[in-house]
Amino acid sequence: MNKDRIEGSATQAKGKIKEVAGKVTGDAKLETEGKADQVKGKVQNAVGGMKDTIKEALDN
Repeated sequence: MNKDRIEGSATQAKGKIKEVAGKVTGDAKLETEGKADQVKGKVQNAVGGMKDTIKEALDN
């Protein structure tokens, strides 16, 4: 597991918290930011996964 995967997971969690907070408070902007953070985190996590796969392939 590399830095991108860890940061991606953290960004996803932060986004989920923002989304829920936005829903609870009725703040559509915060909710949208939360959803965007979740997507950003998923992409970053996927990039980290690809890096891990490439590294494993090169090590073998």
